[in-house]
Amino acid sequence: MQTGRAAAALFFTLCFAFPLFAEDWPAWRGSQRNDYSKESSGWEQGVWPLRKKMWQYAAGEGSSSPVVAAGKLYVLGWRDEQDLLSCLDAVSGKKIWEKKYPCPRYGRLSKGDKSIYSGPSSTPEYDKQTHFLYTLSTDGDLICWNTQQNGKQVWALNLHEKYSVQQRPKVGRSGHRDYGYTSSPLVIKEALIVEAGATQGSIIAFDKRTGQELWRSESDSPAGHSGGPVPITIEGIACLAVLNHDGLLVIRADGKQAGNTVAAWPWITNYSNNIATAAVHGNSVLITSAYNQYKIARFDISLSEIKLVWEQAQASKVCSPIIHQGAVYWAWHQVNCLDFETGKRHWSGGKTGEPGSMILTADERLIVWSKRGTLSLVETRKRSPGEYKELASQELLADSDAWPHVVIANGFLYAKNRSGETVCYQIGHVRP
Repeated sequence: MQTGRAAAALFFTLCFAFPLFAEDWPAWRGSQRNDYSKESSGWEQGVWPLRKKMWQYAAGEGSSSPVVAAGKLYVLGWRDEQDLLSCLDAVSGKKIWEKKYPCPRYGRLSKGDKSIYSGPSSTPEYDKQTHFLYTLSTDGDLICWNTQQNGKQVWALNLHEKYSVQQRPKVGRSGHRDYGYTSSPLVIKEALIVEAGATQGSIIAFDKRTGQELWRSESDSPAGHSGGPVPITIEGIACLAVLNHDGLLVIRADGKQAGNTVAAWPWITNYSNNIATAAVHGNSVLITSAYNQYKIARFDISLSEIKLVWEQAQASKVCSPIIHQGAVYWAWHQVNCLDFETGKRHWSGGKTGEPGSMILTADERLIVWSKRGTLSLVETRKRSPGEYKELASQELLADSDAWPHVVIANGFLYAKNRSGETVCYQIGHVRP
């Protein structure tokens, strides 16, 4: 009888200790690459309880974001002329294994702005089917790791050495910039999609199990500085959208026509700073940047044409937009909300600085990670239609910029800064 009571008590404790809809965060911007989370923000009765700091870990320099899968957190950093891939227990922070490989602090063709970035920028990609993890270094090291064999290397190649990738071109009279590889790999079925930026193909697909090349894009545009390709379905056809150096590129991603260009729109930004990832909703794509292209624009894509729906003189230089229930959100200098159908501003407010990322939670709130480690909770337009409304704000880290993307997974929030300090907080109330 005592054993039965104890088991029942443990069951109810676990049910209330974690969110009803828990999910992993296995890739750049989450499982769907759109910054949607099925989890609650934890806001309850006027309080946002970051209930407990679970752990803190020095992952090494870099703007690569953590990913969480199957109870493990994977994070890529740089220290002492090496990239470091760490596997931690996602709840306790205990290091399970670590892999190192030689890598420069900056890519071999890097140029400019070295005071504000260093180390890897690409976020790893976890494949649930194979349990492989894919990483891309700033210098083009594309590596497949077996997470079920303590990070054993499955295959590896270097994009510079395999494809003789050239430095990004200088844009007009602006300063010359090249930040190395920033784009995150993407798994679609049996293919690993990589924005190589090579003359042989801007986007290249590899067999995710062997590393053998499967196909190349027709386009040979240089890589952008964004988070990489995003899946989009057009007239039932699997495609990819990416904001590269030359602009918006949409290509087919399946079948014999994989790699063929569906649509393209010129969008060349001074300093090669096409940084914000393209945002996809249905057959629509949003792109945005600052400098000479200080605007945000929506395009509707078909297999036969690309149509500019609207553009507005409002911009995000870094934070990738979120599209949700007729609204568009991003955080750059402030939190912004536009109407998805028209592009007109609903509201803006707050102060975020240049670094910024955000997550949309299941309870209609935005978790914003910005400045030098400021975490904020903001109401969406559904909860606050007419004005910006910040519910809470807290300083978590303060020693370097919050370039890496914030992560929420299975009842915990993970935040990382450019110096590599990574913290884990339990969110929401834990009920007895």
